[in-house]
Amino acid sequence: MTRCRIGACRLAFSMAWLAAGTVGAAPATSDPHVERRNWFDDPFFQVASGLPGCPVPLGPFYTEAERRTQMHSRLERGTSCWLEHRCEDSNAYRYDKDIAPRVRDALATVQGVRRASVWVTVQRRWVYLQGCVPTRDLALRLERAARGAKDVETVVPDLMVGTRGRAPYPVNEDEDKVNARKK
Repeated sequence: MTRCRIGACRLAFSMAWLAAGTVGAAPATSDPHVERRNWFDDPFFQVASGLPGCPVPLGPFYTEAERRTQMHSRLERGTSCWLEHRCEDSNAYRYDKDIAPRVRDALATVQGVRRASVWVTVQRRWVYLQGCVPTRDLALRLERAARGAKDVETVVPDLMVGTRGRAPYPVNEDEDKVNARKK
């Protein structure tokens, strides 16, 4: 088990608790005048589009107000890895651009991935898998493949089996409206 100073451990625990409520939980807005951007340039990409009708994730797109809210907690979460001696870099987010292609390559080798619709977001060495898969077994294999990529700390598998029901992740409402019109 990794040892850390009391303050660093408390900081890490607090940031993990905060992350559970903020990362990936930004609600989609129906106000067309509110611009959403990938302010922090987090890697976000689709690895497969084989299940039509899969709800498109919101991804790392935030409004200006959400960006301001995220800035402080991202700074603290990014350094907690370094304070706990789990990262060599003082900012865990700096690993993300190197992790993204490794995860993309790892997921591309999973048999059956083309039958799914899967998006990936990478934030502070955490990989979020979002989308739809035809079977639970494929979801587990995708999670295992992403977890095996170098420098990945955690994999959050927000994958649903099939395309019916409510997505377990925030949805890009604009994309969903476009997809609904195509049907």
